Amino acid sequence: MTSTRSADNIAPADTPSKATELKTFLLLTIVFAPVTAVVCVGGYGFMVWMSQIIFGPPVG
Repeated sequence: MTSTRSADNIAPADTPSKATELKTFLLLTIVFAPVTAVVCVGGYGFMVWMSQIIFGPPVG
């Protein structure tokens, strides 16, 4: 028994709408990207601060 697949059956039934895609894009660009940048920069600053507390200031 063989089944033939048409182009209509390839796409999943739960594809998001354009409104959902727009909301997801805006959430990623307005919320998650800035939060991720702040966390990365803050984490680096904290790491430098803690290393200077443990090992002392840079010698130069």
